Amino acid sequence: MTGSVRRLLFLDVDGPLIPFGAVSRPYPTYETVPELRGADANPLLDRINPEHGPRLAALPCEVVWATTWMADANECVAPRIGLPQLAVVVWPEPSGIDDQDERNGLHWKTRALVAWAAGRSFAWVDDEITDTDRSWVAAHHQGQALLHRVDPCQGLTDGDYAALDSWMRQPPCPLSRPRDRDTCP
Repeated sequence: MTGSVRRLLFLDVDGPLIPFGAVSRPYPTYETVPELRGADANPLLDRINPEHGPRLAALPCEVVWATTWMADANECVAPRIGLPQLAVVVWPEPSGIDDQDERNGLHWKTRALVAWAAGRSFAWVDDEITDTDRSWVAAHHQGQALLHRVDPCQGLTDGDYAALDSWMRQPPCPLSRPRDRDTCP
């Protein structure tokens, strides 16, 4: 996408990078260098495959943490997978609209991510995305958006990376594109 603004990739940690929820098998764990392991380290961090870092860095986009880990993602996760410090979405304080959104099935992150993107095309990778979120983004976001749900039992897979890479490399749609589509016609 030479000459244009790079797309954003909003990335959650729990689910996409730290798999959880499977009951039939143990998760693989990955060793880290001792200086990254603090005395109070979260044991789930050992589930993060260090190969995620190079794969995320290879995507033609700007990766942004979109997680409740917030700045801790830069302190605890990024060094484990070889990523630099990334931008972090700072979540707004809960408001009266949040209760209504929850009743309607809208994820609490959705409004904040659309606001943060400010019209830029983005992909959002999370394990809690629903069709309600997709519909809301299509109606309220001017740029292209891919809301990509990851199975939290597996985390990011080869198929997820292929889908993200393919979407990121598509040419941008003209401004007159239908707002309810992830890709140009």
